[in-house]
Amino acid sequence: MIKTIKKIGVLTSGGDAPGMNAAIRSVVRTCAYYKVDCVGIYRGYQGMIEGDFKDMGPRSVHNIVNKGGTILKSARSNDFKTEEGRRLAYENLQNENIDALVVIGGDGSFNGALAFNKEFKIPVIGIPGTIDNDIFGTSHTLGFDTALNTVVEAIDKIRDTASSHNRLFLVEVMGRDAGHIALNAGIGAGAEEILIPEEDMGLERLLESLRRSKLSGKSSSIVVIAEGDKIGKSVFELKDYIDLNMQEYDVRVSVLGHMQRGGAPSCFDRVLASRLGVKAVESLLEGKSCFMVGLHNDKIELTPLENAIKGHSRIDRELLRVSEIMSI
Repeated sequence: MIKTIKKIGVLTSGGDAPGMNAAIRSVVRTCAYYKVDCVGIYRGYQGMIEGDFKDMGPRSVHNIVNKGGTILKSARSNDFKTEEGRRLAYENLQNENIDALVVIGGDGSFNGALAFNKEFKIPVIGIPGTIDNDIFGTSHTLGFDTALNTVVEAIDKIRDTASSHNRLFLVEVMGRDAGHIALNAGIGAGAEEILIPEEDMGLERLLESLRRSKLSGKSSSIVVIAEGDKIGKSVFELKDYIDLNMQEYDVRVSVLGHMQRGGAPSCFDRVLASRLGVKAVESLLEGKSCFMVGLHNDKIELTPLENAIKGHSRIDRELLRVSEIMSI
């Protein structure tokens, strides 16, 4: 028999991403639509352990669809990794009569949700929120599209300086384990080369490419580098190597850093967050648990949380081919 869900808790966990607030708004208002109570859990799993809860209704989430970050805050919790911490979190949920959870975050957040469900049978649904787009089971994670727009805008401005001074800019973007931001933004901003963790270009091949660019008449170049690329220990070490071997280049480094996580979410991320929030709540009310809601061929579908955690998002080989052609 399916347990009747009367109160749903929602939390954000891990790194923040544009669109998280829009997802919170969607969860809260979908709960109100179906006459289900909703509780916001502040600071992720740590807030669950400390009982940092707040009742939320339709008016408590007004004017947040356009805001970056997360009004529920986010925090990493070492306490939640312990049985004692999870037990305390469960007791707090029981005291608040919370029947189910919507967890907005990445694979680390989903690991926590899955472990919690296995121990205490609390129904959970995950919403993928990370700018890296590195979660299996969805073509787009919340924040990815916004981050791309932020990166492209920044590179466009860097190119103005590169062209004015005949410089080579190495632009490092986020992507410790996946090159989705670098590859897409690199193509969109017209980068001469794109370095990503999935493809080991090698130092000599990079130099050869830069020499070709010089010979073809390019007076300035942009190289976009995912932070997890293995070509060098750091983007600054790569700069030193190019300085040593290609003295005709005036090489500069720009690390975009956490600015990629901030800012108002794009329309795409706002709409996606709204759709994912509705599907998450409706899935819980239908008796489903341990799934992630994601985007497949413009349809919102469910992927088992375990698959989302263990699966690997694959780099688009067609985009790699396009980037190679565009760099000529």
